[in-house]
Amino acid sequence: MNPDALTTKARPGAHALLAMPWRQGLRYGLLGLPLAFVALPLYVLLPNYYARNFAVPLAGLGLLLLGVRLLDALIDPLLGRWADALFARSNATVLGWGALAALLLGASFAALFFPPERSLPFLWFWAGGCLMLCYAAFSALTILHQSWGALLGGDAVVRSRIVAWREGLGLAGVILASVSPVAFGLPVTVGLLWLALAVGWVAWSRAPRPVQLAQPSHARATESAPTRGLALLAPWAVPEFRALLAVFMLNGIATALPATLLLFFVQDRLQAPAEMEAWFLGSYFVAAALALGPCLRAVRRWGLERTWLAGMLLAVAVFAFAAQLGAGDSLAFVLVCALSGAAMAADLALPSALLAGVIARQVNLAPASGTYFGWWNLASKLNLALAAGTALPLLSAFGYSPGSRDQEGLQALTWAYCLLPCALKLLAAGLLYFLLLRRRL
Repeated sequence: MNPDALTTKARPGAHALLAMPWRQGLRYGLLGLPLAFVALPLYVLLPNYYARNFAVPLAGLGLLLLGVRLLDALIDPLLGRWADALFARSNATVLGWGALAALLLGASFAALFFPPERSLPFLWFWAGGCLMLCYAAFSALTILHQSWGALLGGDAVVRSRIVAWREGLGLAGVILASVSPVAFGLPVTVGLLWLALAVGWVAWSRAPRPVQLAQPSHARATESAPTRGLALLAPWAVPEFRALLAVFMLNGIATALPATLLLFFVQDRLQAPAEMEAWFLGSYFVAAALALGPCLRAVRRWGLERTWLAGMLLAVAVFAFAAQLGAGDSLAFVLVCALSGAAMAADLALPSALLAGVIARQVNLAPASGTYFGWWNLASKLNLALAAGTALPLLSAFGYSPGSRDQEGLQALTWAYCLLPCALKLLAAGLLYFLLLRRRL
């Protein structure tokens, strides 16, 4: 089947996919697997690897990672604007630059873990350069891929299905990345990334095409620097985007807090055996993947906003229950991980689908999905930074330290891991209802 046959030409924002068969969903979403695969080693494995294998000081490594991640977040809106310019040219141009980004991502990832020298001054320079290139390539490819999916159009059910394919295969990438370095070693892990990137890009090249919404050439030629700056800020002029981003950030911080504190809670509050950690993580990710199907069926019946709201309320109930757990409650916590993973399925599939709807309702001369996703990804990265930047200092201030058995410190850990996310989730649910859902009623 010709992928272009699945799209219809119409005015900007009105085109839609006629269908999303599983083969087409797989072709679009498969690139999500290597993108998620590469993220886990960069955030989890790299600091430990450089500290243990190359004796790089942790304090300096932490500052290096913080600086590069901050720069990576700040360039996302610019990458989004660049993506819009590529979509205005042609889909083939997008795929070509996507291939180059994939090559740079694979090469910089491999170079990062296999430096040619081990002297400390060289390692600082090498790690900084490879990280900047790796993060930039990762962000560029992610924004191009997300924008492609948003420009496919469709109603709420189709948009959520498109995102679910991408995020569901991303979950498979996370699971594979968590197993591969331990089971097969780093050389095989790098090889798997290269293979996944190649297969993902080939599948993407055969996926449904967005309708071309090219900007007139004279408009591009006469666009001034101030005009380009205004275009970069254009999403902020859309009230619906501002409201959705507020909900997304508040909910994202609430989700990032437990992720940041998970191992502390497991090791000190639950005092769980080390071998149980794999069960906790496995039940979380597997439940999230299995819940994507029911989540999409709920969207068909309730709509995107109500289904996302239900996911938030499920997460609140689960973490309120987790606040009652203590030492020895490992089996009960497996249930907590599974149910919170099921709740996360809504966070994975629905916010981006809502954003695609916001983009589709804006009538522009040129596609602007890249600019929207640039700001969206900036917010997503800030969520992780804010979660770590607030939770860890607060825990220290309230008397908790890793390995502690002090009851006041452990109570502070429970509040930060369980109850603070509940409060933030409830605030996000309230914003979702009053700013988005009530307007639909």
